[in-house]
Amino acid sequence: MVRAVALAAVAALLTGSGGCAAGGDDAGVTVLASWTGREATAFREVLDRFTARTGIRVDYQGTRALNQVLTTEVQKGTPPDIAVLPSPGDLASFVRRGAVRPLDDVIGTGAEQSHSPQWLRLEQIENANGRARYAVAVTTSLKSLIWYDPRRVPDLSGDTTWDGLIRLSDRLSSAGGAAWCMGMGSTPVSGWPGTDWIEDLVLHQAGTAVYQRWSAGQVAWTAPEIRRAWTAWGQVALRPGHVRGLLFTDFGDAGRAMHTDPPGCFLHHQASFVAGDGGDLDFVPFPSNGARAWEVSADLAGLFTDKPQARELMRFLATDEAQSIWPTVSRGSVFSANRGVDPAIYGNAVNRRIAQILTGPAALCFDASDLMPSAMTNAFYRAVLEYLQSPDRLDQILGRLDQVRAAVPATDWLTVPCGTGGN
Repeated sequence: MVRAVALAAVAALLTGSGGCAAGGDDAGVTVLASWTGREATAFREVLDRFTARTGIRVDYQGTRALNQVLTTEVQKGTPPDIAVLPSPGDLASFVRRGAVRPLDDVIGTGAEQSHSPQWLRLEQIENANGRARYAVAVTTSLKSLIWYDPRRVPDLSGDTTWDGLIRLSDRLSSAGGAAWCMGMGSTPVSGWPGTDWIEDLVLHQAGTAVYQRWSAGQVAWTAPEIRRAWTAWGQVALRPGHVRGLLFTDFGDAGRAMHTDPPGCFLHHQASFVAGDGGDLDFVPFPSNGARAWEVSADLAGLFTDKPQARELMRFLATDEAQSIWPTVSRGSVFSANRGVDPAIYGNAVNRRIAQILTGPAALCFDASDLMPSAMTNAFYRAVLEYLQSPDRLDQILGRLDQVRAAVPATDWLTVPCGTGGN
């Protein structure tokens, strides 16, 4: 996820709102998150339902400068009661400062029974006493997906191999248009769609054990398994005529050419939010050399004060009722971690498959760049863009990434094992 934002935005927000002020009053609850616009409107529906149920007022503040605002307020001693962070790495940085409270005595067993076992494990972070649950996943996304239109690519279904996918790419590109839709652009930091490719290739070619050690800083970027992932991505991204878009195409616009007539591209490697874009798209899982695993991401709510009303809101956010609201209004772009959410709210069979994977028995692994310390993540983003422009410099690029890895303190790395249905 994108973490770096302009500091000017922080100053503007703090000047305009006066900060979070530790909840404002004893009766209300303050919530800080990154959502603005339509996303904020959808989240407010969740908060409004809580107020209707309990009578507790909620003051919501949305800012794209989330980490900077939250850091400032924590340092001042006036944190919001609850903050929703876009990655476990971000949340862990505040856990290490002692700013976030564990939830083991906050969330009851009823919510835990509905919350899938994978997510209960993914929401745990190490502390001085071992591992504890520090988060409630407010929204989740499934990655490791390759989207296509079955009317235009009728021969893509079920599992496929990497070599088979390359052969299909050759065939689609020679038939007109480009095989792949791809966009690296994103405000304020570009490159993360490319990191998703690298991560999927590490996960599905090298396996979960290597993936987990790599995301925890224990495998060198120059290691054969990691270098092989970069060169495999180059088979797609760097092949002339195979990609529509790329460096200067916004990730949100990249897939639009799939819907034109004739299509400008046929395949799109992107997360489950694509399901909300409309059309009759379907997906296949990313090719795997071994047991099936999936990359996931989530927006994670953490408790920053011990106010009883805030604890009550955290409990509500974990319920099936709260978890059903946003997916209902999102039309397929938001999914829940709760097994108790009625699958009918997802509207169609494709969305229900996504929801089933997110709450089923398969292994779920957090997006590796979401687990890495911010310095490593930002260097990863930049490296993706440099590789696309200068692929012959891959060894130098990976060498510099290893230098960043070595400079990060050992205590800043986060170990989050992949969640599985039996754990």
